[in-house]
Amino acid sequence: MRVRLLVIALLPMLVLLPLLLGMAVWRWSGKVDDLLTVKVNGDLTIAHQYIARLRENLGGRIESLGASVAFADGMAQPGPASDFLERRRRALGLDVLYVVTRRGRIIPSGTPSAPDFKARAWPVVRAALDGTTRSAVDVFDNAQLTGLSPFLAERARVPIVPTRAAVPTSRSVVESGMMLHAAAPVQLPSGQRAALVGGQLLNRNLDFIDTINDLVYRDRSLPEGSQGTATLFLDDVRVSTNVRLFEGERALGTRVSAEVRSQVLERGEVWLDRAFVVNDWYISAYEPIVDSRGERVGMLYVGFLEAPFREARTSSTILIALLFLAITVISVPIFLRWARRIFRPLERMNETIGRVEAGDFGARIGAGGGHGEISRVARHLDDLLDQVQERDCRLRGWASKLNAQVEERTRDLRDANRRLERTTEQLVMSEKLAAVGEITAGVAHEINNPVAVIQGNLDVARQTLGSGADEVATEFDLIDDQVHRISALVAKLLQFARPGEFSGSANRLVPSEVIDDCLVLTRHLSRKAEIAVERDDRSTAAILVERTELQQVIINLVVNALHAMPEGGTLTLETEDRDVEGVPGVAVLVTNTGRGMAPEVLKHIFDPFFTTKRSQGTGLGLSISQTLMARAGGWIEAVSEQGAGSRFTVWVPSCP
Repeated sequence: MRVRLLVIALLPMLVLLPLLLGMAVWRWSGKVDDLLTVKVNGDLTIAHQYIARLRENLGGRIESLGASVAFADGMAQPGPASDFLERRRRALGLDVLYVVTRRGRIIPSGTPSAPDFKARAWPVVRAALDGTTRSAVDVFDNAQLTGLSPFLAERARVPIVPTRAAVPTSRSVVESGMMLHAAAPVQLPSGQRAALVGGQLLNRNLDFIDTINDLVYRDRSLPEGSQGTATLFLDDVRVSTNVRLFEGERALGTRVSAEVRSQVLERGEVWLDRAFVVNDWYISAYEPIVDSRGERVGMLYVGFLEAPFREARTSSTILIALLFLAITVISVPIFLRWARRIFRPLERMNETIGRVEAGDFGARIGAGGGHGEISRVARHLDDLLDQVQERDCRLRGWASKLNAQVEERTRDLRDANRRLERTTEQLVMSEKLAAVGEITAGVAHEINNPVAVIQGNLDVARQTLGSGADEVATEFDLIDDQVHRISALVAKLLQFARPGEFSGSANRLVPSEVIDDCLVLTRHLSRKAEIAVERDDRSTAAILVERTELQQVIINLVVNALHAMPEGGTLTLETEDRDVEGVPGVAVLVTNTGRGMAPEVLKHIFDPFFTTKRSQGTGLGLSISQTLMARAGGWIEAVSEQGAGSRFTVWVPSCP
C-alpha cells in the first residue's frame, strides 16, 4: 500500500510531467523546423524572382537597343558594324552581343568569332527571327563559347573538386557555361530581318551571386552565428557561389549530394529540407533551372547555417531538463519525509501481517489509543486476528478428518472412472465394428456375384474366339488382373467383417522369428526405397497367436513405414518383454524416420476405410490388424510427430 500511495503521489511529477514536457519540446522543435522550412522557401522565392527579373531586363534592354535609332544608325554607318556592337556590348555590360540573319550570317561584336557558329539553333534566336523577343537561361558548351570568344571559354572553366556524398564522376573540369540569353527582332539597313542576341555569362559571376545573397539575407535577417549562402549550379557543380570551402576561398567546383541531385535534377522537384553543403549542414532550398529547350540544366540554391538553430534548440531543451531536475530534487525529499509519518502505522500493520503469515498467530499490532482512521483499522485488525486464531484451531481439526474422507472417496471414484472409460471405449468400438462388418459382408457378397459372371464370360469368350483370342490377349490379361484385384479386395472386406472365419489355430511363437520371415517378404521393397533396416531383439518370452495373423500385422506395419519414407530413411524393429497392468507380454516396436502424422490424422488411423494413400490403399490394413491383435488379447498403439517419424507398438500377452 505504501508503494502504491507513493506511486500515485509521485506519478504526476516524475512521469506525467516529464512526458508532457517532452511532448511540448518535441512539438516546439517540429514547429521550429516548419518555420525554418517556410523561411528558406521564401528565400528561394526571392532568388527565383531576382533571376527572372534579370532575364526580363536583359530581354528588354536587347529589344530597346534593337528598336533604337542609334542601332539603325550604327549598323548603317561606314565601317565594320562589329565596332558599333562592341561599344554597345561594353556599355550594356554584356559578355556577348551579335546580330544573326535569317540565313545564319553572324555580325559579331568582337573578334575572333567562329564563322560556323550555329546561332539559329537556339530557341530564343528562332523566336526573335520569327518576330518575338525572348530570354532564357541557356548552357553553351566549350565549342560554342570558343566560337563566341576564347576569353569566355576560359572564364567558364571550373575545375571539379571531389565532394563527399556526391554522385561518382570521371569528369575533372566543367567547360560549359551557363548564360542569361536573350534575343530581339531587328531590321537591318538593307531591309533584311535579323535577330539581335545578347548574353551574360554566369560562371564565376560573383557579383551576380553576391547580389542574390544580399537581397535574400539582409542584415539581421538571421540570428547571430548563422550565415546565408546562395549558389548557382551547372548540372550538379557549383559555378557561382558564396559558400566557403576554406577561409576566403569560395567552393567553386564542389558538387551537390546525390540525394539532392536525384530529387531536383532528375525528378524536377523542389528540395526544402536540411542538407549537407560542402562541409556543414544548412537549412536548404534547391530548385531546378530549365533552359529554353525545356531541359533541366542546373539548380538555384539558397540556405543558411543550421548550427546556431540546433545549438539554441539543444540549450533550451537542456535548460528545461535542468530546471525540472532541480525542482524534483528539492520537492521529492520534502514530500517523502512528510509521507513517512503517515506510512508508519501501515508499516506496523504490514509487519504484523507478515508474522501471522509466517505462523505466529499471536502477533498483534497494538495501535494504542490513537483516534485516526488508521489506528481504528489497526485495532479492528487485532480483533479479527483473535477471531482468526480461534477459528483456525477448529478448522485444523475438521480439515484433517475431511482430507482423509476426501482422499478415500477420490481414490474409489478414480478407479471407477478408469474402468468406466475402458468399458465405454470397448463398447463404442464393438458397436462400430459390428455395424461396419454387417455392411461390409453384404457389399462383399454383392460384389462376388458380378465378379463371377465377368470371369465366367471371359472364359467363354476365350473358348469362342479360339486362336483369335491371341489378338486381344493383352486386353484379356488386363481384365483378369482387375478381376483378381477385385477378388482380393473382397477377401479383405470379408476378413474384416468375419475375422473368425479366416483365423487359424494359435501357436506358440517367438516374435523375432516371425519378424525374420516378414523382412524376407518385404526385402525387395526396402531395397528399392533405399531404407536401412535395424533390429534389436530383447524379448525372451513366447506368445500364443496364429502365425499368419501376426505375420500379416507386422508386414502391414513395415509396408506402411516404407511408404512413409519415399526419400529413404531408417526402419527399426524391436522386441522386448513388457508387463501391462501386471500382465506379462511381449511388445513389438516398428519405428520409421518418415514424414510422421498430424494429430488430426493420428486419431483416425485405426478407423475402417480411413487412408492417406488415396487410390493406393483400402483403409482396412490397420483396422484388421487391430482386430486380429484384440482377438489374441493384445493391442496396437501409435505415436507420431509430424516431420519426426512414427512408432507403432504391438503388444501380445506371453504364454504362461
